[in-house]
Amino acid sequence: MSTAPSSPTLTVDLSLHGTAVLEQGLVPGALLLIADGDIVWAGPAAHAPPHAATRALRHDGLVLPGLVDLHCHGGGGASFPDANGSQDMLTAVREHRRHGTTSLVASLVTADAATLRARVTDLAGLAADDEIAGIHLEGPFLSVARRGAQNPEHITDGDADLVRELAQLAGGALATMTVAPEVPGAESVIEALAEVGALPSLGHTDGTSAQMTRAIALSGAELRRESGRSARPTATHLFNGMRPIHHRDPGPALAALDAAATGDLVVEVIADGVHLDARTVAHVFSLAAEGSVALVTDAMAAAGMPAGQYRLGALDVTVQDGVATLTDGGAIAGGTAHLLDVVRFAVTEAGVDLVSAVRAASAVPAAVLGMQDRIGVLAAGRRADVVLVDAELGPVSVLRAGQELDA
Repeated sequence: MSTAPSSPTLTVDLSLHGTAVLEQGLVPGALLLIADGDIVWAGPAAHAPPHAATRALRHDGLVLPGLVDLHCHGGGGASFPDANGSQDMLTAVREHRRHGTTSLVASLVTADAATLRARVTDLAGLAADDEIAGIHLEGPFLSVARRGAQNPEHITDGDADLVRELAQLAGGALATMTVAPEVPGAESVIEALAEVGALPSLGHTDGTSAQMTRAIALSGAELRRESGRSARPTATHLFNGMRPIHHRDPGPALAALDAAATGDLVVEVIADGVHLDARTVAHVFSLAAEGSVALVTDAMAAAGMPAGQYRLGALDVTVQDGVATLTDGGAIAGGTAHLLDVVRFAVTEAGVDLVSAVRAASAVPAAVLGMQDRIGVLAAGRRADVVLVDAELGPVSVLRAGQELDA
């Protein structure tokens, strides 16, 4: 009588038990097996293969994938647009990483070309060292009327040659660039972005609904032709930095929502309780197709820091009660939250489904970056980026590539 051969025993560094947000949804009694910085198995513990773990951990809260922030200007007192070199920039990266953002796209603001070249060069080094997931250029091809906290002195018409130059300096790390559809030269910028493997992110716009719709269509067509990171463009922080909705002038936000509803656009949403009302956040999630909302922070240097005076690019910022505004003029000047705080607000204040909110801060942005096979999901073959949170979605512990960080 023959017997079936037994399955080989997996030898792993860590077995992690708990209720987890996996590809299939919220799974009580889940198990993650981690070896050499990667997840080698994930699923219900009852279905796990034979394994031997150097260390076993049971977590009573929730186990989430490492979060991915597509739009972050800084934190921990450091600002990417104002940093004195890459070591200063790492202060901001580590501030967010300790709070669960294991992958971060570093955002710059409108500046003169020389400053952009210098900052992109510094960030390219961090990307090459896998400290950041990419670079986001927020400007300089924006609407002066909807500039928000952008310096109007350096806002210019579209310049495709500058896009190509900055992309070359970025060494493949340029992920997204915000452009207003109505700016002269915007179409050539969109084409150049797709050409260099970056995504147009439509925003800071005073354009019409029709202009936004045309820009979304052009962006999608160019991205599909060039086979870049994703076939879908994004919208920079939906509603913020956009002409308001009016019944006789619907503006760009409704056009962006239309495209998100059909799955043709990913809309960034800053669900921090400052940039958007909770009901606005709820409406966006209810209208957009699955996988078409990315939660972001738009965080600046004051994230994780006390109230006081800060800088964002060339402009002074005052932070009081967690709200950052331009010292001169009072416009909102970025966020002060971590991405896990944004997820918590979406769930507890806006009533967004937990799994949907977590995916909007992990799997969706990972797909925007074209990195969905490596980050953003708790599944075999992905990097072991894991956030352990308590029942209130507060950070307890963070793993990046299987290494535990101080939370």
